[in-house]
Amino acid sequence: MRNLYDNLPKSLPEELVTVLLESEHVRVERILSTGHASPAGFWYDQDEDEWVLLLTGAARLRFEGREAEIPLCVGDYLLIPAHTRHRVEWTTPAEPTVWLAVFLDTRHPPGMV
Repeated sequence: MRNLYDNLPKSLPEELVTVLLESEHVRVERILSTGHASPAGFWYDQDEDEWVLLLTGAARLRFEGREAEIPLCVGDYLLIPAHTRHRVEWTTPAEPTVWLAVFLDTRHPPGMV
């Protein structure tokens, strides 16, 4: 047994991603941010759907084509469909922002090749 809140550093030079579980079609990650944001001009464009839950801290996401940022607080979650271009605009700098991210490869449903 382990705990998602074990070994939370006070500061990090870059985001820290820990894979908690991985199978052929699913990956679960704990992501730690302390004031991190996506680099200027960078957009995530992933092959998998991503379901993300904010456990501590706060964050703001931006989706390509939308002007408004999406604020996230503790307990907020959302599904980001595959190839939905998005970026992290801001995370709380004074405390760790802990994300639980579940990546789902829906290109090949289980049992299908």
